[in-house]
Amino acid sequence: MRRSLTWLVLAFVLAASGSASTASDTIKVDGGLISGTAVDGVRSFKGIPFAAPPVGDLRWKPPQPVVAWQGVRKCEVFGPVCPQSPYPASSMYYSPLQPQSEDCLYLNIWSAAKAGDKRPVMVWIHGGALTRGSGSTRTYDGTAFAKKGVVLVTLIYRLGPLGYLAHTDLTSESPQHSSGNYGVLDQIAALKWVQKNIAAFGGNPNNVTIFGESAGSWSVNVLIGSPLARGLFHRAIGESGGTFGPMTHLNEDRDKLQSAEKVGAAFAKAAGADSIKALRQVPAEKIVDVFNNDPEGKKFRSQPNVDGWVLPDEIRSIFAQKKHNDVPVIVGSNANEMTTLTAPDLVPKTMADYRTRIQSQYGEATTEFDVVYPAKNEADIASAYLGNLRDVAFTLQMRTWARMTVNGRSKAYLYSFSHVPPNPRSKYLGAYHAGEIAYVFNNLNKTNPLLTGVDQKLSDIMSSYWVNFATAGDPNGRGLPKWAPYDRESEPYLDLGDSVQIRNHLLKEQLDFIEQSQKRR
Repeated sequence: MRRSLTWLVLAFVLAASGSASTASDTIKVDGGLISGTAVDGVRSFKGIPFAAPPVGDLRWKPPQPVVAWQGVRKCEVFGPVCPQSPYPASSMYYSPLQPQSEDCLYLNIWSAAKAGDKRPVMVWIHGGALTRGSGSTRTYDGTAFAKKGVVLVTLIYRLGPLGYLAHTDLTSESPQHSSGNYGVLDQIAALKWVQKNIAAFGGNPNNVTIFGESAGSWSVNVLIGSPLARGLFHRAIGESGGTFGPMTHLNEDRDKLQSAEKVGAAFAKAAGADSIKALRQVPAEKIVDVFNNDPEGKKFRSQPNVDGWVLPDEIRSIFAQKKHNDVPVIVGSNANEMTTLTAPDLVPKTMADYRTRIQSQYGEATTEFDVVYPAKNEADIASAYLGNLRDVAFTLQMRTWARMTVNGRSKAYLYSFSHVPPNPRSKYLGAYHAGEIAYVFNNLNKTNPLLTGVDQKLSDIMSSYWVNFATAGDPNGRGLPKWAPYDRESEPYLDLGDSVQIRNHLLKEQLDFIEQSQKRR
């Protein structure tokens, strides 16, 4: 009897240790069978292909179906990142160089659910100016989200010229007479993959929330505007990034912006190619190098274009005509977005330099500018200058997004992240660009000696808001400060600071001034 009990205990220990390392089950997805790993009840699957490698003749083509494989594919490590140059070592956003390849269309999944559970799904689209980043950054680990009841997906999409190059040759060979929006098409392909496969991971394909930060938020905004993404998601969250300004058009110069095809032709010339056939022979490393170092190549800007297919019109027009994918949203930005996005030596140091710059930008409206962005002396310059840049690029974009959403049928929840993450340079950095991401994912760096209980409490609150919203389209829940939906009259927004509370009319005078000045131009 004692021997039987000993073997029973040993078998239990072995089973438990196995469940904490390797997932014992396999899952069938497009392409074949996969296996992953499991730790503390959360299964993770990394490096799952959602499309064929976009290499050779498939470079600058819409993503193609997954190439099938034999046997069980071990999805235990992240796939390579798309070709890019890393952030400089001095950057707040620097991370060690990861393996790169054009064969980069992979996604990652974290789930604590069983097949058939129908848990809400959250799909994260990374930022990085559409030129850098990946879905495998440590901060994006989905374990905490999975433990709160969602299935978390992170995806990778083509970047830089490899993801957004338009060219007359590409337009001609396209059945849709389109080119340049390959990164967007990758995101749509990943969302289609989620629709077909996520139930096997315990996710509900009828309850998908897309969310992203910075360029990831631009992407969320574009997906809401694209008819090709209709029905692929049901809610959306945008953190610090909207695309409601003038957009580049495929083959038409407009609003002082060259057509995407002209810009693409100039890039091809800088790379030494006289055709797309020749450009497809250029190594990816050289494409990235030309983009970053060649004077002509550096003029290329990674951005979606109005091509008549992926985007039938500019985002603002699509929303105004109520032709967007009308879904509830959480949108917001950070109090000090520009401290990490503007080199300190580019900020005016003298009042004379400051006055010259503001005058050149706002002309006759300079007097009004001084009222809403006061700078009485040199000590005030950085705050006023960076504050205006922040509001033009971020705060106004997010308010516009909220307003144009509630003009439709759906609710919008507006926030401002004002908490200052602990950092040796926190006095200057403040609530910097992307500073909220670790709080959203509940992945604070626990080794940071400057962390306090305030940080962890805020992280728990924010991740709960995001999960509640993904679950039911409403961020509110038991024990959380009430978050009122946005309306044009009272303009409520949630201040995510050391304390979390509802406020009203976020930077209203400043944003109204910018709107009026843009209309005058």
